Amino acid sequence: MSTTPTFSHDGIAYGCDYNPEQWDRSVWREDVALMQEAGVDLVALNIFGWSHLEPRPGEFDFAGLDEILDLLHEAGIRVNLGTGTASAPPWLTFRHPEILPETEDGTTRFPGGRQAWCPSSAVFRRYALELVERVAERYGEHPAVELWHVSNELGCHNALCYDDESAEAFRGWLRARYETIERLNTAWGTSFWSQQYSDFAEILPPRLTLSSRNPSQVIDFHRFSSDELLGYYRAELEVLRRHSSVPVTTNFMVTAHIRNLDYWQWAPEMDVVANDHYLDNRLADPTAELAFASDLTRGLAGGGAWLLMEQSTGAVNWQPQNLAKATGEMTRNSLTHVAKGAEAICFFQWRASLQGSEKFHSALLPHAGTDSDVWREVVELGGTLDRLDEITGTRVQADVALLFSWENWWAADGESRPTHAIDHLSQVHAVHASLRRLGHTVDVVRPGADLSAYRLVVVPNLYLVRDSEAAIVSDFVAAGGHAVVTFFSGIADEEDRVRPGGYPGAFRELLGVNVEEFAPVLPGQVLTLASGRTATAWSERTRARGAEVVDSFADGPSAGRPAITRNRIAGGGDAWYLATNLDAVALDEVLRDAAAGAGALPQGDPDQPGLEVVRRADEGRSYLFLINHSTNDVELSASGRELVTGEPVDSIARVPAGAVRVIREDRTR
Repeated sequence: MSTTPTFSHDGIAYGCDYNPEQWDRSVWREDVALMQEAGVDLVALNIFGWSHLEPRPGEFDFAGLDEILDLLHEAGIRVNLGTGTASAPPWLTFRHPEILPETEDGTTRFPGGRQAWCPSSAVFRRYALELVERVAERYGEHPAVELWHVSNELGCHNALCYDDESAEAFRGWLRARYETIERLNTAWGTSFWSQQYSDFAEILPPRLTLSSRNPSQVIDFHRFSSDELLGYYRAELEVLRRHSSVPVTTNFMVTAHIRNLDYWQWAPEMDVVANDHYLDNRLADPTAELAFASDLTRGLAGGGAWLLMEQSTGAVNWQPQNLAKATGEMTRNSLTHVAKGAEAICFFQWRASLQGSEKFHSALLPHAGTDSDVWREVVELGGTLDRLDEITGTRVQADVALLFSWENWWAADGESRPTHAIDHLSQVHAVHASLRRLGHTVDVVRPGADLSAYRLVVVPNLYLVRDSEAAIVSDFVAAGGHAVVTFFSGIADEEDRVRPGGYPGAFRELLGVNVEEFAPVLPGQVLTLASGRTATAWSERTRARGAEVVDSFADGPSAGRPAITRNRIAGGGDAWYLATNLDAVALDEVLRDAAAGAGALPQGDPDQPGLEVVRRADEGRSYLFLINHSTNDVELSASGRELVTGEPVDSIARVPAGAVRVIREDRTR
């Protein structure tokens, strides 16, 4: 039995979560028939099935799951089978309340929602793995099962648990990492505030304190917590491997509001990378965040195909204002994911629930039924995806890379930082959005990744970086590459120890600058540069040490000091440094110049900012995705055959407002 099975589907999968336990059996056949009508060919089952499969401890009932699996198989619909362990049944938390998670303030979180279990709980793991064993034994060779789905959105609610069992597990993780208490004391800088430990037994999770907490301890607790849940994933994986050769995954949450798992560590464990993504209408530009999340998920997949495991047809139920999508928006969102590497487009959920917390969450089959605009768009999308099947196996083309890491996110947003007016992810989003406006497709990669395939590399707000990771950027520029580094980068090493000698620390020599002091400003204060560009929130008292000063502060606490610099490196490379938080117009100007100098050509037309252009290609095939986010019809030079409509394209592609066109190009790039 292979230990590295490969996910394979006939074309682009079109799928959904289905919760048949919410419905009378009389509805099941109707649902399967409607799935066929819509073109659905991959259905996730048993995601939250534990209390139905094991209604009482040790008493298993598989009759319902047997029936629905057979119905789907008869209809030619493949199954993404959940292990059912995402939420414990009431009998388990009633008999074993010790499995319940504890928050950083020392209070327990109770059942009644979901994920009411601590990742370090040995009791929970014992019961959960028994269920996985039963499910895998029964369905490991079922012909309908195309993919295994471990748990669900691991760590969405319970990633950080601070109870005594987690404390003991944390101490074990620290012993393995540091071996001696002396090495831990050095790594954590415990000479500060009389925090020096004499024994690992004295260490607790970073529960709430009266003051700010030790930042190195907090980062290590994040690393431990991510590893602890990854260990849980591996435990389920081991059981599945014993009974099945079907590929295994779990659904990541690469999104703006979830940050507790280091998916760079998780991705190599997946047979195929899968992600859940929902438009976040709390953001100023939810569509730009969707683009970033897709690019990052593709990075986790090593640039290859990945699966969109969940999204919504319309509103969700968990934001302060749950906005419906405009006509065509669901299709546009879906095809944006496809443009950026997704080869499965799946939704939560099939039929809208009538009860429970998610009863107002949209679905493929809404409360209004089939006589609805949502249903008609669902059916239309199924047909469109079928017409795009031929693109599978192609790869997204990009010559710009952006460095991103979760552990840097944890560190850069620490409790004690120069200003709370800036958060890390907003800086990453701003740079990515600017490159997208300029027409560039961006690969999001981890620090330390091979950069040789790119012309331009952008390093936004990379506060925590290892020496070896920074050296790869420097070597890239020395070999003729171009880089843009933004403020608050290179400051600390992997133990959150500030590099002495002046900022930006690890990038100081590459950039040819030395920053003596951060000089943030109050929210609302606008900084003016000598060129007339404007910025907010952040300035630095910088000195050029070999770099050319492109622009300087005209006012504010760093008046007269460099704000934008460019260091020309022997060998043809350039290293730009942005010492302030430029507004969108100014950021676009600088990144346009940097990209042009690097020879990074935009796929799209920057003069049509509402048109997103992405190319997927391989040897002999090339497909151009034209995604019109604007309210106006747009045009772009292209030739080939358009796959959505089936029409030929002769020199000019016309894309209606809000629509997507996919052109099989006459010749490869």
